[in-house]
Amino acid sequence: MLRYILRRKNLIALLSGILIIFAFLMKWTAGNMLLFEWALIIASIIGAAPIVLQAYQALRVKVVSIDVLVSIAVAGAFVIRNYEESAIVTFLFLFGAFLEQRTLNKTRSAIKELTEMAPESALKKMENGEFVEVDVDDVDVGDTLLVKTGAKVPVDGTVITGEGSINEASITGESIPVAKEQGLKVFAGTILDNGTLQIVADRVGEDTTFGKIIELVEDAQDSKSEAERFIDRFSKYYTPAVLVLSFIVWLITKDLELAITILVLGCPGALVIGVPVSNVAGIGNGARNGILLKGSEVIGDFSRIDTMVFDKTGTLTVGNPSVSETIFYGDNTDKAMDYLGSVERESDHPLANAVLESIGDREFHAVDSTEVVKGEGIVAKVNGHRVAVGNVALMTREGVQLSSNAKSDVERLEVNGNSLVLTAVNGELSIVMGIKDQIREGVKGDLQR
Repeated sequence: MLRYILRRKNLIALLSGILIIFAFLMKWTAGNMLLFEWALIIASIIGAAPIVLQAYQALRVKVVSIDVLVSIAVAGAFVIRNYEESAIVTFLFLFGAFLEQRTLNKTRSAIKELTEMAPESALKKMENGEFVEVDVDDVDVGDTLLVKTGAKVPVDGTVITGEGSINEASITGESIPVAKEQGLKVFAGTILDNGTLQIVADRVGEDTTFGKIIELVEDAQDSKSEAERFIDRFSKYYTPAVLVLSFIVWLITKDLELAITILVLGCPGALVIGVPVSNVAGIGNGARNGILLKGSEVIGDFSRIDTMVFDKTGTLTVGNPSVSETIFYGDNTDKAMDYLGSVERESDHPLANAVLESIGDREFHAVDSTEVVKGEGIVAKVNGHRVAVGNVALMTREGVQLSSNAKSDVERLEVNGNSLVLTAVNGELSIVMGIKDQIREGVKGDLQR
C-alpha cells in the first residue's frame, strides 16, 4: 500500500489540484460552502497521504524532515478547520516534488542516449577456433574477439591481427578515423569504418573507457545543485526550529489556534517549490534557445563562468571531414582529377571518401598497379602514368619538386588545420587538397549571441 501511494504522487497532486479548483469555483460561482469545504477536505486528505508516509519513513531513521513539519501543519489546520491552508500546502508540496522529478527525467535522457551507444554483443573466439556471437557481458579479459567492418568495438583491447580504420569520435571527439594495426589499442563503443580486426580484451563492461564515461555522466547528473544542498542542510534545522517555536508560543499564550497558525505559516512551500520551478524554467528556456543543460548544477555554474570551452567535433563543426580547398598547378588538371579519383576509388584511407565526394562524377580509369607507402600515401599506375597521392613526405620520396607557391599553399593549409592530399602525375605536382571538419553554418553568429 505504501509503495502504491508513493508511486502515484503525481496523480495525487493532479487530483488535489482539480479538487482545489472545483472548491473555489463552488464558492465563487454558486456560493456553496458545503461543497467548498468537502472538496478541500478530500484534497487535503489525499494530498497528505504520501507526505505523511514520507514523514513516517524519515522518523523511523530519526530524521525530522520537512515532511514531518508539513504533516503536523496539515493536522493542525484540520484542528482549527482551516481547510484552505491544508489543501494548498499539500498541493504545493507535491507539485514541487513533481517538478523536481521532471528535472531529473530531462537530465537523465543523456544517460539513455549514451547507454544506447554501448555495444551489446561481440564475436568471441571459442575453443574450436570459430567465432560465435555472444552477449557483451559474457566477454572476459583475455578473450579473443573479431570486429568486422561497420561493427562497434565491444571492449577495450589490443589488436593482435588485421588492419583497419576506426572512428573514435565517441571517445576522443575527433571525426577523422584512426588507422589501427597489430599492437595498437582500441576502445569500446568506437566503430570500425573499414577492415577486419582481431583483438584481445583488456578491459570489459564498466571498466572500459566508454563505461567510465557513462559512470561520470551518471554521477554528474545525480549530484544536487548548490541551492538544493543548501535546502537539505537548512531543513535539518528549520523544521525542528518551527516546531519548537510553535510549542513555545502555545506555552506562553495557551492559544492552540495561534500555535497551529505558526506551524501552517512555517510550512516552507516557497522553499520546496522554488528551486525545482527555477530549474525547470532554466532548462526549458535553454532548450527553446537550442541549449541543452544537463542538470541543475550547470545552471548555477553558468552564473560564475568567464571562459567557455567547446567540444569542436560535431558541436562547432559538422562532424565529417570534407575538402575545404583545392589548388591546381600546371596543365591538364582535369586529367589529374580523373587520375586522383581513380586511385582514391581503390583506397580505404579515411580521407578517400572526402576526396571522392569533392571530385564528383569523373572519367575513372583502371588502376594497373598500386603501392601503399605506410604513413605517406599511394603510388599507382593509371592509364600509363605514374600517379602519387599522399602527403608531403610522399612527394619528397617521389622526387616531386614543390614550387615556392606550392610550399606557401601547403604551409597555409596546415596552419588552418587541414589534412593535406597532394597529387603528382609523372613527377609533377598537379593538385593540393586541404581536408578538414567544416565549421557549422551560422555557428559564429550563435557564439556572438
